[in-house]
Amino acid sequence: MNQTTEGYQLPCGRDVETVWDRLDEVDAGRADEHELDCRHCGAARDSLRMLRTVTGLLIVDDDAPSPGLTSRIMSAVRAEARRGDLVALPSAEPGAARVSEQAIAAVLRFAADSVPGVRSRRCRVRSIDIDTAWPKLPAGGAVIEVSLSIAVSYRTVAGGALDVVRERVATAATGQIGVRLGRLDLTVEDLYQT
Repeated sequence: MNQTTEGYQLPCGRDVETVWDRLDEVDAGRADEHELDCRHCGAARDSLRMLRTVTGLLIVDDDAPSPGLTSRIMSAVRAEARRGDLVALPSAEPGAARVSEQAIAAVLRFAADSVPGVRSRRCRVRSIDIDTAWPKLPAGGAVIEVSLSIAVSYRTVAGGALDVVRERVATAATGQIGVRLGRLDLTVEDLYQT
């Protein structure tokens, strides 16, 4: 690996590395004439002193991170990775508003959860090209396909809960998000007792 010889140069012409290397000398009262008068070097020294103080505190900090820190960081990373493609929302205003497939899935899971005796599990949303996938749908607005898995109370299955889930998910897609539901694949993965 080649080492670069050019660092970040201040407006006065001094390199920040030089200011860093001479920080202890200046603090000990052995500053040269330029270092005494230059406001750019002075500002850089103030920032570098703050950086040195903060990193010094981090070095001596022996507190363990909170137990859930790693899982919270990984959840954020997974959420960003799963964000999925963006779906264009209809708008009368200029400019395109877009929402992630993951955000749509969250709204649709919530709609399914609002049905008594139903717990949503996984939801996958995919924006589709209606010209090729669903040519019989009228043009205009985004169309999505949804695969939703749920768990239901064994008493709820007999009560027509699946039809209510389909209705609420379709209503949430159009009413809350502004997209049309081209297809909903609903899978009952589990039965549970209430």
